[in-house]
Order: sequence, then structure tokens, then C-alpha cells
Amino acid sequence: MSGFLSRATGFFGGMGGFLLRRAVAAVVTLFAISVIIYAVFYVAPGDVAQITCGPRCSPEQVRQVAGQLKLDDPVYVRYWDFLQGIVAGRDYSTGTGTEHCSAPCLGLSYQSDQQVTQLILHKLPVTGSLALGAMVLWLILGVGTGVLSAWRRGRLSERVLTGVTLAGTATPVFVIGLVLMIVVCGQLQWLPFPQYVNFTDDPTQWAWNLLLPWLSLALIEAAKYARLTRASMLETLAEDHVRTFRAYGVGERSIIGRHALKGALAPVIALTANDFGTMFGGAVLSETLFGLPGIGRELVHAVNVVDLPVVVGLVLVTGFFVVLANAVADVLYAVADRRVVLT
Repeated sequence: MSGFLSRATGFFGGMGGFLLRRAVAAVVTLFAISVIIYAVFYVAPGDVAQITCGPRCSPEQVRQVAGQLKLDDPVYVRYWDFLQGIVAGRDYSTGTGTEHCSAPCLGLSYQSDQQVTQLILHKLPVTGSLALGAMVLWLILGVGTGVLSAWRRGRLSERVLTGVTLAGTATPVFVIGLVLMIVVCGQLQWLPFPQYVNFTDDPTQWAWNLLLPWLSLALIEAAKYARLTRASMLETLAEDHVRTFRAYGVGERSIIGRHALKGALAPVIALTANDFGTMFGGAVLSETLFGLPGIGRELVHAVNVVDLPVVVGLVLVTGFFVVLANAVADVLYAVADRRVVLT
């Protein structure tokens, strides 16, 4: 009993240090991302005030924006003010008064006169719903197909599955989405044309209306996960300890489920973290095709109207979710393999 308690104490003590190291690394990464983004958008050559305010601004408005951005101050002072707004909030002059922007303050859109944080929070549930549902589907389809391909290696079923995954990888998401929308929604009328319904208003309609976008994204991503899972499992099945299990008469299903699949999870976790994080800024085609008012569609609109604060805010939010997803992946590694805690 004492031995078990000492091992448990050592593991959780090591886990605490591991989590602290990963948290510090995530904060440092986010800080580096903010520096790079600020340098690219606010320190690059050009009339920053004019670009930030937009092409429709009058000279008086441009001067007002230049004052708010403190362009006469040194770069490090301006960046510190920008960073302080994210951490503690800041005040903005509206010309007739002062408006407080609560933390995390990502700026003020001079095109819509909205706080960027509020605008993003309004769009975030749409992209979050799209990313979460698609991720569940692509993991089920992709990992399941990869496991089946590895299990049936060398047979006709494996060749068919390999051909299907290759076709899925080579097909753009807007092609699959458009075909599914024409056939499933238009001709067969099995599903409604996608439109976003708040989960809190009607969970059933929320899922029903997002099923087609989920499926379109999942079919593309599942092909990638199927190939990765198959390759990882075949590599694990060729290792010496698996041959030993077979020599002792362990069943093939047990080897696949308990040993080969566990060895294939590490690259799947890493890829899932990256794909899920980038989905918050990269779902442009899906959201535009299906008319979903999410972050990706908002990013396209902000670029078209040259709404620089919104562009900067959306890029920062995308970077945050990528870092967050990878931090969660590191924790899952540690739970799956205790040796990771010691690194």
C-alpha cells in the first residue's frame, strides 16, 4: 500500500511540474505570437493610421486614430499599451466621449464601431460548433478506417479503403460540400440547407442544420487521419513485442485494440490538436460555402473592407486556439504515457 501511495505521489508531483512547464511554454509562445503580429501589422512600413481607420476615413478621423494608437511614441511603448489592453483592458476616445474596452481588449473596429472582442465572441460559437462536430466525425471515420485498413492489410478491402482515402485527400472541401448540398439538400431533401441555429435555442435543430457542414469537413479530414492511423499501426504491428504476443497466442483483435491502436494515438493526438486549433481561422471555405456567420467568414470580410483591428484580433484568437489545443494535446500525451511527464 505504501509503495502504491509513493508511486502515486511521485506521478502526480511530476504531473504538477509537467503542467507548470507546459503552461509557461504556452504563455511564452503566446507572447511571441503577439509580438510578431503587432510587428507585422502595426510596425510595418506604411500609413498605419490610414490602414487601421480604413479607406473611407476623413483626415480628421485618421488623426484621431493616430492619437489613439500613439504613433508618436516609441514602438515598445505602443506595444506595451497594446499588450496591456489585452491583459487589463483600456479606454478609447470616441470623439464625443470615452469608451471602456474590458480585457481581453483586442481593439476597436473603425468600420463597424464595435469592440473587436465583442464581435469575435458573437462569431465564436458558430466556428466552435463547426470545428467540434467535424472533429468528432473525422476522428470516428478516420481512425476507424485506418484501423480497419491495418487489420485487413493485403486484402481487397484494404485496397478499396486506400483508394477512397486517396480520393478524399485530393478532393477540395468546397467540391464535396457543393455536391452534398445539391444531392442531399436539393434533390433528395434529406437535410435542410445549412443555417446556424443557437444550441441554447434548439439543440436538435442546431445539430441537424450543421450535419452537412460537419460531414463535408469530416470526409476531407478523415482521409488524412485514416492514412496516418494505418501507417502508425502497421509500424507498431511490425515491432518485436507484437510478434511476441502473437507467439504466445494472443488474438489479433486484442493486439489491434490494446497495443497497435495505443501506439497510433500519439500522432493522431498531435494532428487533431493542430487541425482543431487552425479550424478557428481556417474554416473560410466551409463557412462561406454554407453561409455560416463564423470567424473565418468574418476574417474574409475584414480583409475586404481593410478592417485592420478585426484582422489582428482574429489572427491573435486563431493563434491562441492553436497554442491551447497543443497544450491540451501535451496533457493527453502525459495521461496516455507517463514517461512524457519526465521529459
